[in-house]
Amino acid sequence: MNNIVNEDDFKYYMQDLERYYFGARYDYNELLNNEMVPFKFKTIVSKYLIEKIDPSTTIESHLYYLDKDSFDYKVLKQLKARVRTSLYKKRGDNTKGYKEKVFTIEQLVKIPGNEKEEMGIIVRELIIGKLSLFAFQI
Repeated sequence: MNNIVNEDDFKYYMQDLERYYFGARYDYNELLNNEMVPFKFKTIVSKYLIEKIDPSTTIESHLYYLDKDSFDYKVLKQLKARVRTSLYKKRGDNTKGYKEKVFTIEQLVKIPGNEKEEMGIIVRELIIGKLSLFAFQI
């Protein structure tokens, strides 16, 4: 049973003084069509990230299955991307729940797929620093 009431709740773009936040349920087409997303990030996405993947791929799926040898990994590493996740936790008193954890892109990619499944990792958000985006050469 799907407990998500509204999928659009996980499709968002926000910013604060230091970072941009992209909800991981966005697919790259939706991201490119959002007029609020910074033009430079859209350029990076269209020029480097979706070159070898389907534009209807969600950020969540792309990051979950990202390969360490891929060019898009190198681009996200250069951007110093971080990924907000939820990890499934079983506590000692038989209660269950999720714990939030932010991984660097390097940390997330080092975890093999079967281990991600065991940990119950759910990718929630892509985080890009404004300074990193500013310094990225196109």
